Amino acid sequence: MSLIASALAHEGHEHSHPAPLEAQSVVKAVATGSGSETYQSVPGWCQLPDGKALGNTHGAIVIDRRGQVYFNTDTERSIMVYSPEGKFLRAFGKDHVGIHDMCLHDEDGEEFLYTAHLGGKKVVKFTLEGDVVWEIDGPPALSNLYEAGEQRYKPTAVAIAPNGDVYVADGYGLNYIHQYTKDREYVRSFGGRGTEPGKFVTCHGMSIDSRGEQPLLLISDRENHRLQHFDLKGNFVRVVAKGLRRPCAVSIWNGRVAVAELAGRVTILDEQNHSIAFLGDNPNQSQWAKNPVPASEWQEGVFTAPHGCCYDASGNLYVMDWNRTGRISRLNRAYPMLVSEVTH
Repeated sequence: MSLIASALAHEGHEHSHPAPLEAQSVVKAVATGSGSETYQSVPGWCQLPDGKALGNTHGAIVIDRRGQVYFNTDTERSIMVYSPEGKFLRAFGKDHVGIHDMCLHDEDGEEFLYTAHLGGKKVVKFTLEGDVVWEIDGPPALSNLYEAGEQRYKPTAVAIAPNGDVYVADGYGLNYIHQYTKDREYVRSFGGRGTEPGKFVTCHGMSIDSRGEQPLLLISDRENHRLQHFDLKGNFVRVVAKGLRRPCAVSIWNGRVAVAELAGRVTILDEQNHSIAFLGDNPNQSQWAKNPVPASEWQEGVFTAPHGCCYDASGNLYVMDWNRTGRISRLNRAYPMLVSEVTH
């Protein structure tokens, strides 16, 4: 599979540019955000293992309980693993190029990595050392939504419920969410394409939101510029936030929600899902959602096309720009959260 083919598409965007062999241009620490939601960029984070570009970053970021950072590139180093200090540790997934999303799930004390393999049109479960546990290949036949040999199934996100149920978003395809049991038995599909509440135009990212009385699916409805809540049986609950700049993914920490917005910024929502800060807001709109922006034009603490984000246990934030060179940023939280602010 070629790099270009595996990158697949942000609809309406060009993917034919080869990744240039240039390193990062992160040289200084700058502050971004405001008030208690102020962060400082970390210069030089993400050591380049061969002194060259990472390769196209078109995926997600997750952090295991050891603090190790996992992210995707559209190269044979499909899943790269780094220490919290930014040292390259290992890579795996060379047979699964084109992973678009990942999530971690603890099962009897062992963490597993679940991935939405956009390039292969499947879901793949890995151990943290890179061994494949199982795969769900293609769309669910029992859904009766796809014809035999259906080419429009393009999974963009995966989430795991507390009971182990697997949810898969077909965000670049028919815009349905498919639910399976932990044993990969098909349960139901919900959503579909549309602009009304409960429908999607590119259900791009998906996470389990455990901030309330019951866990809910928090889904990034990118081209409707909103986030939506669904219960774990697929019932629409509410529009969580709207007017966002093409939300791609979210990360939740102590009641806060970081939203990676493809159009050049990260928004922080509070416990009531109100916008309280904007990180890395790019004043140059010509760079918004643009994959080819070279490292020579990056500004530290300013984003071009946030595609994934993840909090660590201390509230520091990692951000992936969708970029052909490959760009991962670490932002350290400048103000520790007060105990009185924490939502359990």
